[in-house]
Amino acid sequence: MLQDIEEVLFTERQIAVMVERIGKEITADYRGKNLLLVSVLKGSVVFMADLMRAIEIPARIDFMATSSYGSGTKTSGVVKILKDLDINLEGYDIVLVEDILDSGKTLSYLIELIQARNPSSVRICTLFDKPERREVEVQATYAGAVIPDAFIVGYGLDYDEKYRNLPFVGVLKPEIYQ
Repeated sequence: MLQDIEEVLFTERQIAVMVERIGKEITADYRGKNLLLVSVLKGSVVFMADLMRAIEIPARIDFMATSSYGSGTKTSGVVKILKDLDINLEGYDIVLVEDILDSGKTLSYLIELIQARNPSSVRICTLFDKPERREVEVQATYAGAVIPDAFIVGYGLDYDEKYRNLPFVGVLKPEIYQ
């Protein structure tokens, strides 16, 4: 796997610092509220595991699985719900936890879907924000880092279901996915 990485963009330590910072921000913003963290699977599972441990207030968790990519590198624009939430959202303050915000299509769809279920609030938390790729107006309230338009893998991010288990985030060599 390491031979497929062009460069390391964020080390394990840099990621840990980002997650800790976001955890503190969410802790401060949601103290005394009914926090529900919703992980958008599969990419955000590693981030979600670390993030929930960095939050110092009570929080429930749930998971959604969506598909809009298949095995490619560009979104199809069609979002399919593969696994829906188990919790009734009414009265919860939702933080949607995503690995990367790029086109915004998936998160825009999910926000609309979740808001229809009457939560108290909905905000987005993403580890990586790639605004150059944005096609839909979506803003993250919490973001680890703004990144350039490069194809990244590691720390939950994948290409064709591989590389998720890398402890860092790196740029995948173009010859791997072209």
